[in-house]
Amino acid sequence: MSTSLWMIATLAVYFFVLLGIAHWVSGRKHQTSNAAFYRASRRAPWPMVAFGMIAGSISGVSFVSVPAWVGGIGMSYLQMCMGFIVGYIVVAVVLLPLYYRLQLTSIYGYLSHRFGDRTRKTGAGFFLLSKLAGATARLYVATLVLHTFIAAPLGISFVVTAAVTLLLIWLYTFRAGQASLLYTDALQTLMLTLAVVGTLWAVMQQMGLDWQSAWKLIDESPMSRVWVWDASSKQAFWRQFLSGIFIVIVMTGLDQDMMQKNLTCRTLRDAQKDMCVYGLSFLPINALLLGLGVLLYHFCKMQHIALPAKSDELLPMLVSSGALGHLVVLPFTIGIVAAAFSAADGAITALTTSFCIDILDREDDVRLRRGAHAAVVVLCFVCLLIFRLVDSPNVINTIYVMASYTYGPLLGLFAFGLYTQWEIRDRYVPVVVIVAPIATALLDHYAPIWWGYTFGYELLILNGGLTALGLFALRRFKK
Repeated sequence: MSTSLWMIATLAVYFFVLLGIAHWVSGRKHQTSNAAFYRASRRAPWPMVAFGMIAGSISGVSFVSVPAWVGGIGMSYLQMCMGFIVGYIVVAVVLLPLYYRLQLTSIYGYLSHRFGDRTRKTGAGFFLLSKLAGATARLYVATLVLHTFIAAPLGISFVVTAAVTLLLIWLYTFRAGQASLLYTDALQTLMLTLAVVGTLWAVMQQMGLDWQSAWKLIDESPMSRVWVWDASSKQAFWRQFLSGIFIVIVMTGLDQDMMQKNLTCRTLRDAQKDMCVYGLSFLPINALLLGLGVLLYHFCKMQHIALPAKSDELLPMLVSSGALGHLVVLPFTIGIVAAAFSAADGAITALTTSFCIDILDREDDVRLRRGAHAAVVVLCFVCLLIFRLVDSPNVINTIYVMASYTYGPLLGLFAFGLYTQWEIRDRYVPVVVIVAPIATALLDHYAPIWWGYTFGYELLILNGGLTALGLFALRRFKK
């Protein structure tokens, strides 16, 4: 059987399993209501939530981009992963108690409690922009691989591949939302984890390595360098570690998608356990992916295989060419399919939730929710086509750079609300959150010229600080 037929068969089986789970969930009592769609009726067991969230964060971007990243920055990405762990603890201790105390469905309801409705809509608007761009970037990598392996050999265009992928996601999420994602995300995490281990094992078999010799090869490789102490480097430890902390705070703690999953837990205590256990998983999984990258680059050197122009094409190129043998096709396919669905299903649900609750203030309208859900799917399709035109060489880097600009205002809004007691002039908040990213972009451009300093992902902290400074200018004292 050809590679394309193997992947088509895997995709078909995987989709019908997901659809069966969604049908079973929606067939249960009250599982198609808005309470089930938005919050899974707050009955979710925390171990399942923690396990399911892994797939939503690791996704196809990590599966394809992180191994490719080794060629440029070695294993220094682990410095950021260490910061991730601290960030998850901060979210569990600081933000989750706030969200549970206010009994929020959308976390941007806090901004309404603290400042006013215009601030809430502004914060939600930035989330909609941020999540749409980030989720589409993740989905794009997986869709591109599916297109390359399955659709292109059959003469099917990328447009049709993207449309079919989103249609499949819509089919198993439109009725039960979070209630079905609770189960489908757990399945996708299991499949993605098995895919990473299976791909690593298949590569080792092709190279004639066992686990001990593979570990020795990785350890002795110059690409296995983790620590960078040169302060001028973008990979410097303090820059990566601090960036990791704040990236988690904004891309998890201030992100409706990730927090909506946590808010399905029965109690605050369960949600905190879920967050901490989930956060600890990032270091070992990313270490496996980086180790896989070292082996892939070493394999290319041994076999005199030319590296692709775009680093994200490394693993797909080796699989499609047959250089890694046929054993790698099945785990690679499962990983990409799981990543394609997990990258978008939760994001589409969260975007629908925030739009209905924060922008339209209509939480209980089932018909509106279903219409909004379909509209979000169509919008994701349009964004996929835009990413196809842009075609960034390393998507995971693009996601973090975008997060610095789109999540920075959310960081400033929440930090100012939590750590000051000032009221602000609510109607001027949109001006501040637009000016702050523009000022950040200007500083990013001129800093190398003025001070000889090149910003990395700490742009996020700068953006949040400028937003908080603008809010300080809008402050007013209570009478």
